[in-house]
Amino acid sequence: MTTEPQIRVLCVDDHRIVREGIALIISRQPDMEVVGSAASGEEAVELFRTCRPDVTLMDLQLGTMGGVAAIRAIKAHDSDARIVVLTMYSGDEDIYRALQAGAVTYLLKDTLSDDLIRVVREVHDGKTPLGPDVEARLAERAARPHLTPREVQVVELIAQGMRNKEIAAALGISEETAQVHVKNILAKLKVKDRTAVVSVALRRGIIHM
Repeated sequence: MTTEPQIRVLCVDDHRIVREGIALIISRQPDMEVVGSAASGEEAVELFRTCRPDVTLMDLQLGTMGGVAAIRAIKAHDSDARIVVLTMYSGDEDIYRALQAGAVTYLLKDTLSDDLIRVVREVHDGKTPLGPDVEARLAERAARPHLTPREVQVVELIAQGMRNKEIAAALGISEETAQVHVKNILAKLKVKDRTAVVSVALRRGIIHM
């Protein structure tokens, strides 16, 4: 008897119980096997090089080297790498960054196991299965004004409780320039105060605490 070709899967998550749960789901499939399990971005890149998986399941919250950085590193090593993000992060900015880095698709951890298996098979077959909720969030992001990299830096400092003078000192800019950045951020995020800036930025995945 000939056996079905195996879909070789690499699981990347900083929580052991999540990695073991995903591995259990995959091991029940006759056409799949887990060939590696990584707890950090650095480990994911190294295991990708040694294990050569067909599909990589990648969390975004991974410590020093986050998931987006790990995706970029893997894609730089192998442009054909097929990476599925599987994360708790649901912000439109998280989704955009992950797909821009080279992920094929984006799933939330509340995804049903049957849907996860279906997506792994579709990605292995060369498809790009984006769910309607993910497409909707990308469409919403496209319709909004985007923050510049400098404005994102300012939001991160606002989240640390810094005032304009402290932001200016941290970034090596004038206090007037910092004030302009804050004014532009308020307008782009359509909020009226700094507390709301942080709330919206966290919800959309522009920053993470």
